Amino acid sequence: MMMRLCAILLAVVTATSLTAETVKLAVTTSFENSGLADVLLPHIERDTGLAVQLLVVGTGQAIRLGQAGDVDAIFVHARAAEEAFVADGFGTHRREIMYNDFVLVGPQNDPAAIATATTASEAFQAIAQAKAPFVSRGDESGTHKAEQSQWQSAGLEPAQFSAWYREVGAGMGASLNTAAGLDAYILADRASWLNFGNQANLALLFSGDPALFNQYAYLPVSADLHPHVNASGAERLENWLTSNAARELIDGYRIAGEALFVFNATP
Repeated sequence: MMMRLCAILLAVVTATSLTAETVKLAVTTSFENSGLADVLLPHIERDTGLAVQLLVVGTGQAIRLGQAGDVDAIFVHARAAEEAFVADGFGTHRREIMYNDFVLVGPQNDPAAIATATTASEAFQAIAQAKAPFVSRGDESGTHKAEQSQWQSAGLEPAQFSAWYREVGAGMGASLNTAAGLDAYILADRASWLNFGNQANLALLFSGDPALFNQYAYLPVSADLHPHVNASGAERLENWLTSNAARELIDGYRIAGEALFVFNATP
């Protein structure tokens, strides 16, 4: 009897999953690494009936998936690339959802003394002057774009750096693991850093510069360009992501008492 009941329950769960409407969403590895997706997705399915299928990639790859019509929407954090995505007709619009900030992480003994810097540019200049090991994601992600922007603001060109600068072409978690293994500096988003389990000898050494602001935005893929995309599902997902229910979950998501994101979607 018990085995039959279990079989019935499994059939019900399977049927529910198969009948749920699916929305394909390309998201950044930093968002997935934060753990917030595990909190949001069950509520989204319960409230909207949408089963959100995440494709976890860097921002550059997420944008390419959207351009190809392989997803219904993208959720990324590189404003210039997002605005170009919409301007070129691949996305219908850009909707800001939440933000946090980028932080500079490095060895606790801080050989480049970036903890005493007053701006991000000073911190990056100090790393270059010390030729301290630095790990770059090197994957065209939003975090990689932000890092490149900071080197440029500091008047520096990573292509001219020597062996102390290492591009790994990987997501945020894998890049942090590499930095931990090399005792290297790295630019990370705050959420991924706080949720990172292998911090080893690393510490958060610099943050707080407005230049390190990190905005996440939602962009539906254009159904005019790709008629097969689930535009109605993407719209329902956007409505949920900008709702009070989303606000409570996003603002309430904490690790060790520290908030990882701030909801800032407007009606």
